[in-house]
Amino acid sequence: METPVFEEIDPAGDCECPGCRHWRRVLPHAPAGRAPAHPAAYRTLVVATATAAASATAVSALGAGPAAALPAAAHAPHRPGAPAGDEPGTPQGPRAPLHGATGRPAVPPAGAELAGITRTEIVDRARTWVAAKVPYSMTAYWSDGYRQDCSGFVSMAWKLPANEWTGSLATVADRITKDELQPGDILLFHNAADPENGSHVVIFGGWTDGTRTAYTAYEQTPPHTRTRETPYAYWTNSSKYLPYRYKGVTQGQAGKAGTATAPPAAAGPASHGVAGYPGRGMFRPGADNAYVTRLGRQLVKKGFGASYTRGPGPRWGEADRRGVQAFQRAQGWRGGAADGHPGPETWRRLFS
Repeated sequence: METPVFEEIDPAGDCECPGCRHWRRVLPHAPAGRAPAHPAAYRTLVVATATAAASATAVSALGAGPAAALPAAAHAPHRPGAPAGDEPGTPQGPRAPLHGATGRPAVPPAGAELAGITRTEIVDRARTWVAAKVPYSMTAYWSDGYRQDCSGFVSMAWKLPANEWTGSLATVADRITKDELQPGDILLFHNAADPENGSHVVIFGGWTDGTRTAYTAYEQTPPHTRTRETPYAYWTNSSKYLPYRYKGVTQGQAGKAGTATAPPAAAGPASHGVAGYPGRGMFRPGADNAYVTRLGRQLVKKGFGASYTRGPGPRWGEADRRGVQAFQRAQGWRGGAADGHPGPETWRRLFS
């Protein structure tokens, strides 16, 4: 068997980041840092070293197994997958501070206020992890400083000043009902008696049909962040998932929690004198933009989303047209006035 080849790097000997402290404890005679590895490789190594009784045993185990690169210290310049330290006692990691650009914990100042954030911002932040396919890990932080597990994902989407876990998310949120759910809220299951058994949290992205039996869920789960249509409230332990709303949600642009700002309907352009209406061109066949998504979500909210078999998306389609037509007919319009294409008056009434 060929001897594993490791790339040596030499961070500062007195570095106090979690990665360097870990290596000083496990390999006291070796440099603190090693070449980067995928988060999954780090997770395997942590499990192996946690079961070793002494550091010498851990060193011999590394030589006996297949060749593999050791993980990067948490202060490495490219930080997705930076190790968070020893394996936590819960399946979603403990409450922890964010990790700054150096990999060290960035503790928020005492009395720091919750950041105000709009629902659109929450969903957009969640989508960044979906697009990046952030690997699931209870012991690693992504480049934005948030832990790569389900509760770290929600902490990131809500722009919280620290990484919460399923046992603490409710302290920054208010309990709501199923009927009150809106995009950006969460469905939380925390098993207080046994946190390792079933505890999980997902972000609610909107109902996928008018019956409200399924919704779009954004979640961090192995192997990576994803979004999918999910039966309400979840696939398993459904009755134990409870809806919550972040206390910092604002009704308009981002600001401090509780700040009254312009409503979402007033944001954006003002075509034909109607605030927020982007013009008919945004709803032509084949159109793909954020206004289509916003329109669809409002149709669902108003009870005209029965045509959707999946959640409203950015691409204009027949389900959108039928939803708009149903809304127009509910206004008493007929003929060309109820063609399913949103004009300025349809938009004004829909968002009023």
